Amino acid sequence: MKLTSKSFTDNGNIPERYAFGKIDAQSHVALAGNVNPHLAWSDAPADAQSFVVICHDPDVPSKPDDVNQEDREVPSDLPRVDFYHWVLVDIPAGTHEIAEGSYSDGITPRGKAGPLALDGTRQGVNDYTHWFAADRDMNGDYFGYDGPCPPWNDAIPHRYVFTVYALDIAELPFEGRFTGNDVIKAIQGHILAQASITGTYTLNPRVAEAGKA
Repeated sequence: MKLTSKSFTDNGNIPERYAFGKIDAQSHVALAGNVNPHLAWSDAPADAQSFVVICHDPDVPSKPDDVNQEDREVPSDLPRVDFYHWVLVDIPAGTHEIAEGSYSDGITPRGKAGPLALDGTRQGVNDYTHWFAADRDMNGDYFGYDGPCPPWNDAIPHRYVFTVYALDIAELPFEGRFTGNDVIKAIQGHILAQASITGTYTLNPRVAEAGKA
């Protein structure tokens, strides 16, 4: 299988149009476009019954001590953990492309509705659900796509890995709300093929400037 996007190049920078947050000179971070990127896949197995799309960031700090703290940076050698940004399942076997903006076009405080989505698909909750859990203005269940918003003082750019899985089952066995971890467990033993592309993003002005050099 092969996965491509018209929205960004593999291993290239993700434009802020597809991010949750963008660099702001006064407040460090401002809200960005939060548009889901275009994705298209080819050479899928002929016997695929459905597809799953997952976007995750493997570079999230494992400890919050330095995150978004003035006059400090999150060190590059800090162990990192996964953060799910999009969990889309039950994509029909005849679908091989997702249009830009079809699942997300802007930020919805307290999260978009779900799990039911376009064309019989379903979306899980992403990890902004627990990130905003203690925020009185933003807490809620964040279904579907919400884009990059890494710590504005992280010493490394974050990677955002979009993966499409071709499955030998038409639907995943979930009732109601589910997470990225739930999906990863459920598809084991059902994956016929998979393909990934990766984009990078940073909100640290120093790292952003270094990336342009």
